[in-house]
Amino acid sequence: MTQYADRQRLAELFAKEVSTYVATHPNSQKAHQKSQASLVNGVPMLWMAKWPGPFPIYVESAKGAHFTDLDGNDFTDFCLGDTGAMSGHASAPTVKAVQDQIAKGATFMLPTLDAARNAETLGARFGLPKWQFTLSATDANRHLIRFARQVTGKAKIAVHDYCYHGSVDETFAVLDDQGNTISRPNNIGKPSELNTTTVSLPFNDLVAAERAFATGEVALLLIEPGLTNIGIVLPEAGYLEGLQALCLKYDVIFALDETHTLSAGAGGITARDNLKPDAVVLGKTIGGGVPVGALGFSEELSEKIANSLELESIDVGGVGGTLAGNALSMAAVRATLEEVLTPENFSRMEQLAVTWQANIQATIDEYELPWQVSRIGCRGEYSFRETAPSTGAEAAAAEDFELGQFLQLHAINQGILMTPFHNMVLVSPDTSAADIEKHHRHFRDAVSLLFAK
Repeated sequence: MTQYADRQRLAELFAKEVSTYVATHPNSQKAHQKSQASLVNGVPMLWMAKWPGPFPIYVESAKGAHFTDLDGNDFTDFCLGDTGAMSGHASAPTVKAVQDQIAKGATFMLPTLDAARNAETLGARFGLPKWQFTLSATDANRHLIRFARQVTGKAKIAVHDYCYHGSVDETFAVLDDQGNTISRPNNIGKPSELNTTTVSLPFNDLVAAERAFATGEVALLLIEPGLTNIGIVLPEAGYLEGLQALCLKYDVIFALDETHTLSAGAGGITARDNLKPDAVVLGKTIGGGVPVGALGFSEELSEKIANSLELESIDVGGVGGTLAGNALSMAAVRATLEEVLTPENFSRMEQLAVTWQANIQATIDEYELPWQVSRIGCRGEYSFRETAPSTGAEAAAAEDFELGQFLQLHAINQGILMTPFHNMVLVSPDTSAADIEKHHRHFRDAVSLLFAK
C-alpha cells in the first residue's frame, strides 16, 4: 500500500465532514442519544455503530435504491443492507408476497408449496438438486460444517485467509507470518484454538491447498469463490477449477459460499464459471431482506447426509431450527427469485456496475493514484494499492482506516451510502444511471480535495 501522505490534511478534511454531518442530521443524533439508555452502544446490533460519523443515520423509509432518514435527507443506497437488500428496498413483488403470506400465517414448522418451488428454481440456477433452508447463511454454513464432519469422519475444515462466512466459530482464522493457522485478531470469546478446527489457506495458492488436503484431516473446503469481506480478491485463471480437482482427489467436500458472490449473476460464480461444487450456500439477498439462508447439495452428498442421520433425533442433532424454512421466508424467496433477481435484471445491474468501475478508473488515471478497482458482477470496490490483490493478506495490507473514513463520510454528506466496512458498492435492480453518475461526482470531488495542488 502507498499510504496517503498528508495525514494532517486528511484529519482536517475529515473534521469538516464531521461538522457537516452533525449539522445535517440533528434528528438522528437525538434518536441515538435516546437509544443509549436501552441499547448497547445505542444500536440494536453492534455493527451498526461502525459508521464514520459520531452516530449512525436513522432510517425513516426506503424504496428501490434510495432511503430517507429522520431528517428528511434522501440517500442513494449502494450499501443495500450490506447485501441483504441487493434486490432493492421494498420490491413490489416481495412486498405483496410477504403481505399475502403473513395474513395466512408466518410459520408452522410444516412445509408450504413455496419451499419446493424455491428449491427447483435454485437447483436450475446452481446445478444442485437438493436444498435445505435456514434463517441465515451463517446457519447454513454452520450446518454444512456439521454435515461434512458427519459424513467424512474428518475433524477439520479449510477456509481462506481473511475469509468471512458469518459468525461461524471455525472460520475466524488467518495465517501468521510463518504460515500457521491462528485466530483472527479480536475474535470475541473464541471457544477453542483455531488450529484445532481449521486450516487457513492463502487465496490463489493451489500448492498450499494440496498440502493441507494431503494430510487427510480436512472434511470440507468452504470458500467464497471471490473474497468480498476484505475487499474484493478475484480468483486467478484456473484457481477455482484447481481447487475443485484437488477436493475430488483428496475426498474433500467442495463448498462455495455465494452469499455475496451472487452478485456475479443469477447462478453466482458457480454458473458463470461452470463449477461443480458439492454444496452451495446462499443467504439474505434471495429473500429480499426477509431473513433466510439456503444450502444446496449434490445428489451424492445429499444421499450421504440422509443415510448418516437418525430421523428420530434430528431435532437435537445441532442442525435446523423451528423458524428455518418458514412460510413467510419461503414466500419472500419465491417472489424475489422469480420476479426481482431475474437473469435480465442481473444483466442490467452488471452493465451499470461496469460503468461505475470505469468512472472510478478514470479518476484514478486522471490523478495518477496508486489505487485500483475490482468488480464481481454488480459488486465493485476500490482499494488503496496499485494492483489488484491476489490474497486476503494483500487486501488487508492495503487498508487505510482514516482515508476510508473520510471517503465514506464525504459520500454520506453527498447523499450516498456505501458499505461501512470498506469502499464497496452494490447495484440493485432499481439503481439508475443517474445514481452511478452521482457516485462519480462524489468520488472525483473527494479525490480532488485529497490531492489538490
